[in-house]
Amino acid sequence: MVIVVGSQKGGVGKTTIATNLAAWLVSKGAETLLVDADDQGSASDFSAYREQTRGATGFTLVQITGSLVRKQIESLKSKYDHIVVDTGGRDTTSQRAALFVCDVFLSPFNPRSYDLWTVTKVSELVDEVQSMRPAPMLAYSFINRADVKSQDNRQVSEVLQSYESLTFLPFPLVNRKAFANSAAIGLAVFEMEEPDKKAVAEMEVLFNAIVYAGHTTTQNT
Repeated sequence: MVIVVGSQKGGVGKTTIATNLAAWLVSKGAETLLVDADDQGSASDFSAYREQTRGATGFTLVQITGSLVRKQIESLKSKYDHIVVDTGGRDTTSQRAALFVCDVFLSPFNPRSYDLWTVTKVSELVDEVQSMRPAPMLAYSFINRADVKSQDNRQVSEVLQSYESLTFLPFPLVNRKAFANSAAIGLAVFEMEEPDKKAVAEMEVLFNAIVYAGHTTTQNT
């Protein structure tokens, strides 16, 4: 499975999602490739810290940008159980190339008004790519860095559910220090010496929903 994590805005936590997902897939015994398709190279930085902390990443990392992303991923698909692609927080050639070859597109949104303004752009991009693909991809939205107050998250959920091109996953990741603390040393949240049990539980639910698809989603009609 090829899973692309992307957005039309920076700072939504997509690299944290992508790197935790790659580490999680490895923990499940999957041969995993992490593709850093973001010019900022944050996933590569994470992997460097991870190698220092653990001695090995556990996954294979490659850096690919531009139109080559599509060709390279297509050539590598047969060699891995899963490929996770971290793309930039804007409409780039790299992101579009990845979307043409992925099975799943995952777009996180923070519960902030200026983040939600980008939902329309993401939806339009998904519609455009879907119209040119030989087979449709699964496109998901979810709330990342969710507020503790459920009322704020509920309002954001209602907005995300209104977009037909994105299936809303009702499994938010709450804004917890555990994600930043673990990322700083190249670890996933579940790999910390004293992991945040709530963060780990939230991540497990979300990732199981994405990868195994045996979940209840809010499918727009």
